[in-house]
Amino acid sequence: MGGIEMKNGLLVYYGNPAGYLKEGKATVDTMFKSKEFEEWLSEKKFNTNWTEGVFERLSKGEKLGDPLVESSPLKSVRIWQLKTDSDLELRFRGYDEILKVSGEPSKSNYDVIFDGELETNDLESIYTKFNIDHPSDFKGHSLSISDVVELYDESSSEFHYVDQFGFKAIEFEDQPQEHSMNIGM
Repeated sequence: MGGIEMKNGLLVYYGNPAGYLKEGKATVDTMFKSKEFEEWLSEKKFNTNWTEGVFERLSKGEKLGDPLVESSPLKSVRIWQLKTDSDLELRFRGYDEILKVSGEPSKSNYDVIFDGELETNDLESIYTKFNIDHPSDFKGHSLSISDVVELYDESSSEFHYVDQFGFKAIEFEDQPQEHSMNIGM
């Protein structure tokens, strides 16, 4: 059973962070449940809790089970999309392009089209959720370039512009409009 080991409080299954130990109890992702792993845990006399999602959270660097590090609580999520009457120059543009056209993105050009809690604060997971598995109360278009994801709690907010590749942390306040609207026929 050389493929299973314990490293710094983590249970590692053939190189993968499969679970963690806390107060003599092993919490292990259900995807690793096998006879081999169950026997290894039994030999070590660990009381085991099989739980979904542990591998994903450990892979993202969360410090689950570490008594010195509190797992950060989930924040609420707001999805901001451009208003239907917003300047066409703002739509579906990368962050660097938007800076050239109009400066920092401004709240005044956006509407909140989702405000709620999700099971994650991982931006890539949120992007996937709003493209593949929309929440039932979501009324906007699939998350795409020029949208803004806000993670917030009672003490702070952080804003992330959906860029061409990934996300760009931004300040997201009402900005004075410095350009005129070009309306053509």
